[in-house]
Amino acid sequence: MIKKLIRSVREFKKASILAPLFVTFEVALECIIPWYMVVMLESIQGTETISIENIVTHGIILLLLAGFSLLFGILSGVFAATAAAGFARNLRKDMYYRVQGFAFSNIDKFSAPSLVTRMTTDVANVQMSYMMIIRVAVRAPIMLIFSLIMAFTINAKVAWIFLVTVPVLAIALLCIFKFVDPIFNKVFKKYDAMNESVQENIKGIRVVKSYVRDKYENEKFAATAHNVRKDFLKGEKLIALAGPVMQFSMWFSILMICFLGAKIGAQAGNENTANEISSLIVYATQILSSLMMLSMIMVMISISKSSAKRIVEVLEEESDLHNPENPVYEVENGDVTFEDVDFKYDVKAERRALKGVNLNIKTGETVGIIGGTGSSKTSLVNLIPRLYDATSGHVYVGGRNVKEYDLETLRNQVAVVLQKNVLFSGTIKENLRWGNPDATDEELEKACRLAQAHEFIMGFPDKYDTYIEQGGTNVSGGQKQRLCIARALLKKPKILILDDSTSAVDTKTDALIRQAFKEEIPDTTKFIIAQRVASVQEADKILVMDGGKVADMGTHEELLARNPIYQEVYYSQNKTNTNGEGADVE
Repeated sequence: MIKKLIRSVREFKKASILAPLFVTFEVALECIIPWYMVVMLESIQGTETISIENIVTHGIILLLLAGFSLLFGILSGVFAATAAAGFARNLRKDMYYRVQGFAFSNIDKFSAPSLVTRMTTDVANVQMSYMMIIRVAVRAPIMLIFSLIMAFTINAKVAWIFLVTVPVLAIALLCIFKFVDPIFNKVFKKYDAMNESVQENIKGIRVVKSYVRDKYENEKFAATAHNVRKDFLKGEKLIALAGPVMQFSMWFSILMICFLGAKIGAQAGNENTANEISSLIVYATQILSSLMMLSMIMVMISISKSSAKRIVEVLEEESDLHNPENPVYEVENGDVTFEDVDFKYDVKAERRALKGVNLNIKTGETVGIIGGTGSSKTSLVNLIPRLYDATSGHVYVGGRNVKEYDLETLRNQVAVVLQKNVLFSGTIKENLRWGNPDATDEELEKACRLAQAHEFIMGFPDKYDTYIEQGGTNVSGGQKQRLCIARALLKKPKILILDDSTSAVDTKTDALIRQAFKEEIPDTTKFIIAQRVASVQEADKILVMDGGKVADMGTHEELLARNPIYQEVYYSQNKTNTNGEGADVE
């Protein structure tokens, strides 16, 4: 896990090395200062007359020691902050790039709120830990060792007290954090649940308001927030014990230093014992403070360990889809063939989403796909651009197995307007150019005319420069669908898939879009998934999906004559009985 994370340090290795280096210099000077104070006081007290020059000389030396300690401290802080912030930036970038390369099957393993938490809260925790590790985790043990050495150098008979208090304090802190670690392992899963509640509520705020479910959603969020609070409170209560334990150890050490120092000084008649006791008290503070720092590092590491595991899960997730060794970079035409295709969303799943699918679609054909909810219409078309791979069987595009193509090449030639249309914050032009970054204004307009979007765009004050809010909330569902269709057309694909992408437009506009496709892009193979028979009845072939199988395939007239599923859908939508009385059959 550490090896995987440390790769994200990259260009910040220099700062990561300089930070602990300057910390070492800072601590060394901090530990020398109390020892030098004893030397200074002994030197001053050892003379019969007080020399101003002697005091000034020692004072300058002390100021230089303190000044350099301050300088090294500042430098170590700057380099530590630079390294930690850079590490966090690279970590987020690496995770984001990793997610962009995931197949749909990989994305299905992680919920959106979980990925958001991992890239924000989890990375922030790891960033803080990294900064503490390269600075505080270096400072604390060095200070502990230096202070112990200097304490024994000054007065070994009194300094032995540290050999008693330090192990006792260390064991107490270890026991505390042993119980804290499992608590923080659980808490981040509850963070995901809380973020999911927030995200779901914000996305569906219109539904919440229209059904007056504010109170229910408030209670739901309060419950998840309470679960997070409860675990954090439990962990923080245990961590809070470290403070009193440390304070007790510090004051006990100071008390014993004063007691033993005074006793030894009185017995030996040593006039310098008071100076030594003063310095030993400073070292006691440094030693026990370093232990406290180590305990805080343990807290942060305990919290961030769970975060690090969650980050590494994303970084180690291998995409289920890979380019072949020698990929094909050209799709010749829009032919689509399915050969005995079975598909499951999870290899461990018992149920197959698609069963024994065989299809042969020629370039330029329009294929309608109709069927009930859960009949795997979307699953079928997702295999064409290799959003998923078939579990068994083969899918061919342009005469080649889709697994032979370079993924980017294949997907550039297979434009998909998904069931859930998404627009991004930015102008209409910027959204349209997702289909083709180099598209001219004339090409944008042509695509929008084909998608029947040009007219409503020109009705906006800023026309094609109209700003689209995040998620396209300032345009209607039908307008959003037409913009997404125009965006797909700009790719100039050999295959166009519309996954129920005209459900929010009226029948007249739907008919105009289909007519435009027929006239303007006759060589493009078109797959149209629809709930309305009117949207597919002019197609060259219509697939009737049922339970993951192609129940039937034919023209509108053929299916209307023989297929009971198609008949039921058609007559129900045309408000006639199942015998077809009054139906307008062409």
